[in-house]
Amino acid sequence: MKRLLDLAGAPTLPDFDAQSEAALTRSRRVYVESFGCQMNVSDTEIIRSLLVDAGNVCVDEPEAADAVLLNTCAVRDHAEERVFGRLAELQRLRGTNPDVIFGVCGCMAQHLKERIVERAPHVDLVIGPDAYRQLPEALDRAAEEPQFRVRLDHAESYDGVDPIHDGGIRAWLTIQRGCDKFCTFCIVPFVRGRERSVPLGRLVSQAEQLAGKGVKEITLLGQTVNSYHDGERDFAALLEAVADVPGIERVRFTSPHPSDATDAMIRAMGAHPRVCSHVHLPLQSGSDDVLARMRRSYTVEEYLRIVDALRTHVPNVAITTDIIVGFPGETDEDFDATCRILESVRYDNAFLFQYSPREGTTAHRKLADDVPAEAKASRLRHVIELQESVSLDIYRSRVGTRQTVLVEGPSRRDPAHYFGKTDDFKTCVFPRGASEPGDLVDVIVESASAHTLLARQA
Repeated sequence: MKRLLDLAGAPTLPDFDAQSEAALTRSRRVYVESFGCQMNVSDTEIIRSLLVDAGNVCVDEPEAADAVLLNTCAVRDHAEERVFGRLAELQRLRGTNPDVIFGVCGCMAQHLKERIVERAPHVDLVIGPDAYRQLPEALDRAAEEPQFRVRLDHAESYDGVDPIHDGGIRAWLTIQRGCDKFCTFCIVPFVRGRERSVPLGRLVSQAEQLAGKGVKEITLLGQTVNSYHDGERDFAALLEAVADVPGIERVRFTSPHPSDATDAMIRAMGAHPRVCSHVHLPLQSGSDDVLARMRRSYTVEEYLRIVDALRTHVPNVAITTDIIVGFPGETDEDFDATCRILESVRYDNAFLFQYSPREGTTAHRKLADDVPAEAKASRLRHVIELQESVSLDIYRSRVGTRQTVLVEGPSRRDPAHYFGKTDDFKTCVFPRGASEPGDLVDVIVESASAHTLLARQA
């Protein structure tokens, strides 16, 4: 197996001054492929910016590349297996280009480290989410010897890097990196480090640049996005500042943590017309006992008070959530409590999962995975059926109403139709007419499924 070098600080190679490092770096054609969440998509835009600034060219196909980078997710085993499958598939490129460099970036790199190369020996570069500034130089060294850079940097926020936006009317804006919550089921703090926020002024400047490129909707990103604080301004101040940027029609954010859902945040959502009336508010479980084992730092009662405040102060707010069933120690009574919350809160939509142990998390180390697999599967089927019924009722309640849709582009199923999102984040499909992507169009909803509104232009 090739030797790996941790060049983030280990003295395995001599230090280079700026002149010799500039001479070392050469232009390459680089293909970057993203796996996982919106944060990974945003990180890919940062990676491309750093590569282009160093004189490289980003290409759209791996066959055209001198270097292939997979920017990866580590939230679940399935995500990592997808990456290994893709690495095996891409190995064929060595048949036509023996010198092509393969790299694994992001959370999976941070999580598995040297085990990536043990399983995929053709990988030349393993680089974690805090080391992207080293990528151009690491690519040059990887042409000679494999590189391994996974040191977390608690100060790295990529302030000063202008991500390369791929076009379109929607864009992500990463306002915060890392996480301080340490939920027992979650790997994120271990692969992305501790929480740090980008200065508000810098974020407003990036929002202005995006608006200048035709972006109409910005989604603020963070692991616990509403805990944002740059030392002077909090998340509510940031929401208002970005929503005030000329040209930006809508501002969204994901994902907030219930413990940081302040009155100021809720007031900003209700008061500013360009802050969307949708919030993804992860519950995870309707049982206080399970929430305590998850280390979620709120009770069901506290969570429901936030829901009441949102529905009081944010007109027509849509609330979505995350639920995990089968967490260690979850009893039938705990599960029934979760179902009661789904029935009473009536979420517009939900991401529903059955628990599986994640290596490296506190739950994996300290809690027995004691809920039988068949019980997990049965509980998951039940909550899916329950939520589908609730979602269908909510979506059908929009039939006959007037909605404003931000047009995103042609529908995949029928190019004669456009699709877009309503203010409360419901997908809507309607005949194109004279509208164009980026337009705000009023429609009348004519029918609905549990996930889509079908409409005509008003």
